[in-house]
Amino acid sequence: MMKDKTYNVTFGGTGGQGILKAAEICGWAAMFAGYHVKKSEVHGMAQRGGSVESHVRFGKSVFSPVVAAGTADVLVCFHPEEHDRLKPFLKPDGIDLADYLEKAKTSIENPRHLNVILVGVLSAFLPIKTDCWLQAIEAVFKKKYVEENKGVFLKGREMAKL
Repeated sequence: MMKDKTYNVTFGGTGGQGILKAAEICGWAAMFAGYHVKKSEVHGMAQRGGSVESHVRFGKSVFSPVVAAGTADVLVCFHPEEHDRLKPFLKPDGIDLADYLEKAKTSIENPRHLNVILVGVLSAFLPIKTDCWLQAIEAVFKKKYVEENKGVFLKGREMAKL
């Protein structure tokens, strides 16, 4: 039975860090879990390393794709400087994944995997089964990158449980 709660996740970082891909994985996972999903993104000067943010909202029925300030259940930042800018989105009892950023960076060999390892961490805090996340990775990545990204995702999920 799907809960009436709407979940709000704000992703942020700089251009080239995979924020939009991370939000896409989250959106697909929620959809595969049977939720109604809305997603939005802001990526102004992303090609020049500028700010990028994406919002994912899912629940029984969602009407707006934008997470309002003070309502994010989870904040996922890929860059420390963007964290200060996006922190106002987090609700008082929300989950801030900033503490996982450095550990995630040192746990991967390829910096391009930062987004997927943090999605793995995120997955441990949301009511979406692992199979739905793995299915989302299959939907989002080209076939030749799927298995590698599944492994990185599962590593992040385990990191969150420690």
